[in-house]
Amino acid sequence: MPRITKKELQEFFDDKFPQMDFILEEFDEKSITVKQNISELNLRPGGTISGPTMMALADFAIYAAILREVGLVELAVTTSFNINFLKKPEATRDIFAKCKLLKCGKTLAIGEVSIFSEGIEAPVAHAVGTYSIPRNLTS
Repeated sequence: MPRITKKELQEFFDDKFPQMDFILEEFDEKSITVKQNISELNLRPGGTISGPTMMALADFAIYAAILREVGLVELAVTTSFNINFLKKPEATRDIFAKCKLLKCGKTLAIGEVSIFSEGIEAPVAHAVGTYSIPRNLTS
């Protein structure tokens, strides 16, 4: 099955997940980058971006990377997720998740994500997630 294009993936998310506020930024042969615009809703006390915001971004980036490879499978679901928070992200900067797939098999896919504050080279978090892919792939 050919890879899904950025446009096809964006249309899928617009249709199936209209509440989504992530932005598909970059696609290349090895990775996908997704952006989260930061607002007051994403902050926690102490002037930092909340953990749930970064976790949702990482999980979404893995989902997008998997769908690009296997097709627009709505029922691919997270089965395992681990995140390490490395340093305090800057509350005044948007964040980016860069995901590469470590494995994309017939029933399981594993993605690795590094999250960055915009304009800063060192990652603020690192996550690894596993998704279950339904056996009957239908788009």
